[in-house]
Amino acid sequence: MKPLGPIPSGFGSMDGQLTIQGITASDLVARAGDTPCFVYSSRMLTERVAALRAAMPVRLAIHYAMKANPFAPVLAHMAALVNGIDIASAGELALAMTAGMDPAHISFAGPGKRERELEAAIRAGVTINLESEGECERAIAIGARLGMQPRLAVRVNPDFDLRGSGMRMGGGAKPFGIDQARVPDVVRRILASDAHWRGFHIFAGSQALDADAIIETQGKTLALAAELAEAVEQAPEHLNLGGGMGIPYFPGDVPVEIAKVGAALGERFASLPAILADTHFAMELGRWLVGEAGVYLTRIVDRKLSHGELYLVTDGGLHHQLAASGNFGTVIRRNYPVAIASRFDSAPAEVASVVGCLCTPLDRLADKAHLPVAEVGDLVAVFCAGAYGATASPADFLGHGKAAELLV
Repeated sequence: MKPLGPIPSGFGSMDGQLTIQGITASDLVARAGDTPCFVYSSRMLTERVAALRAAMPVRLAIHYAMKANPFAPVLAHMAALVNGIDIASAGELALAMTAGMDPAHISFAGPGKRERELEAAIRAGVTINLESEGECERAIAIGARLGMQPRLAVRVNPDFDLRGSGMRMGGGAKPFGIDQARVPDVVRRILASDAHWRGFHIFAGSQALDADAIIETQGKTLALAAELAEAVEQAPEHLNLGGGMGIPYFPGDVPVEIAKVGAALGERFASLPAILADTHFAMELGRWLVGEAGVYLTRIVDRKLSHGELYLVTDGGLHHQLAASGNFGTVIRRNYPVAIASRFDSAPAEVASVVGCLCTPLDRLADKAHLPVAEVGDLVAVFCAGAYGATASPADFLGHGKAAELLV
């Protein structure tokens, strides 16, 4: 038997079923039209942003990294709650603008931006986080051709990373950002051109649960920004501190102490180097804001035994929940929080593996989990499905198609 991850707070039950905002799982499936489906809680999204604002210094802007979940109703809901949106493609730019976000509060990161993407960003007036010297030259040249002033920030590849992060985005050789030693020359090039230098984007890692590690990295980030600004003798108007805060997925994981992170950041803001005194600061978060607000619901279509092991076969799987299957960057597969949504109040009574409908042994949503007795027709809930679910999974694999999505 293998333990399941912790179910996030905020969910309830009615008549033995899981409820999301007081609506039963079966009624949510009826609203969505069928299983599998993703259900997102608007109340949990709103409460999450409010909790972060209460914990962080007033001076800190909150940005939503929309790659975590670009579902249009979710994006529109988040756009009304946050100060900015971070995008990673021209496609996301169009979605962010449709959601109502002012282009002046959109920033565009990611290596390999194509000419037409840079042009679209410059025309819209969004901030481009430059990932290389070559990208800097292309952006300046496109701005000159269009007769427009590009808004350019420099994404820095710092010499440090975020200790304990699930994905390390800085430190050593990386495809992301410009190595910190070369950053001053790039900023000087921007300042010498007709472009508008916006500042820095410094993102060292993500999916960290250790508040002390996040605090340490934020301190290093502020110090590095001051050092780089001193080198070019120009104060940055904007500094994106990155995000880094993760959510509990696996047994033993605990939530980030956001109050501790916010208090430490507030102390640092109170004693900033002079060159950062008027800088505008932002924290960029995706998973932490939306991950726990989503649930993936899938229906059991078969119950079978093989060599004494019980399998609950569902109509969903890794083509919608690649991360929960353990195939999205996880080195050792561990169980996400999973429950029998139809029997949410029932005690565990058997050990079963929950598998999907795909013809691959990789398609496993829960491995040897202790669950209530479940039958064909029952609903399975996979939690922490609000981030990197629908659009981060191979929905067209084997032709099963996309899952429905619903914001309640």
